[in-house]
Amino acid sequence: MAFLKPFGFWGLGALSFVDSGLFPIPPTMDLVLIGYVSANPSRVLLYTFAAAVGSALGSLIPYFIGRAGGELFLLKRINRARYEKLRDSFEKQEFLAIAIPAMVPPPFPLKLFEFAAGVFEMKPLPFALAIFCGKLLRFLIVGIVTVIYGPTIMQRAGRALHDHLGLILAGVVAFIVVLGLVVIRKVFDRRSGTALPIEEAEKTL
Repeated sequence: MAFLKPFGFWGLGALSFVDSGLFPIPPTMDLVLIGYVSANPSRVLLYTFAAAVGSALGSLIPYFIGRAGGELFLLKRINRARYEKLRDSFEKQEFLAIAIPAMVPPPFPLKLFEFAAGVFEMKPLPFALAIFCGKLLRFLIVGIVTVIYGPTIMQRAGRALHDHLGLILAGVVAFIVVLGLVVIRKVFDRRSGTALPIEEAEKTL
């Protein structure tokens, strides 16, 4: 970060690439963006665009990892019929299935969705565009809030996070649980004739 930050929006794009494709930038990429915008509010649109582009390019790393060997990884754990149903469910709403998770800040496991997009062979351009759109909206909101409230937003955010950490974590966990239930219901859609695992167990009993 110390090396790349002096390069302006190029450095921000590179940091976003690393954060999305290799390892998370501490504490979060959103706070790094806040630092850039606070130092130069007039370049908020340029900074948010650079961060979104860097994230979209970086996300291609887990995507291509999933595309290269993810199918074999899944087929060792589920049968071919179940794999086909998962893929069909993903393909129905593949753009939103990637764009919406990209809008959610950490600790949401976005890389799992990026890996899945590669496994289910989503085309690279629509995938990168979905990541770009989701991250652009998220970063734009962060940037605008920073411009409105000024540099103190970092201190306020840190204080709020510290004071309400339990509530925030509970909200994140609840969101992930609800999203997981929705995904499971889509995968095991009764209209397709596939029952939920718990329903299959009940029939057996």
